[in-house]
Amino acid sequence: MAKNAVKQQEAVQAIAKGNTIRSGQIKLNILAQMIRGMNVSEALAQLTFSKRRVASEVKKVLQSAVANAENNNNMNVDNLYVHEAFTSKSFTMKRMRPRAKGRGMRIMKPFSNITIILRERAE
Repeated sequence: MAKNAVKQQEAVQAIAKGNTIRSGQIKLNILAQMIRGMNVSEALAQLTFSKRRVASEVKKVLQSAVANAENNNNMNVDNLYVHEAFTSKSFTMKRMRPRAKGRGMRIMKPFSNITIILRERAE
């Protein structure tokens, strides 16, 4: 029997990416861990009332993924859950700050990316 003869059926999923979010990757990953595996309504509630500054940016990406699932893939919004949420590094802006005796120190301003993948739960 050939290797390609047996193919598994891929689950339908909706993806949304947020590029160049003004935060470090580790700080953004805390929010990604928080919503991973949750239903969409619970994840939106968590992000709405989170005290973290980038929670509103992550919420926009999640709402975009829900819209992609509903409009592009005809998925039921009530059965959606966050299958994957992961972050990656983007670029870093480098700035200078004057210090004593004519020296300068570098200030790093990191940017990050976040990807959210939604799937439908079986009823």
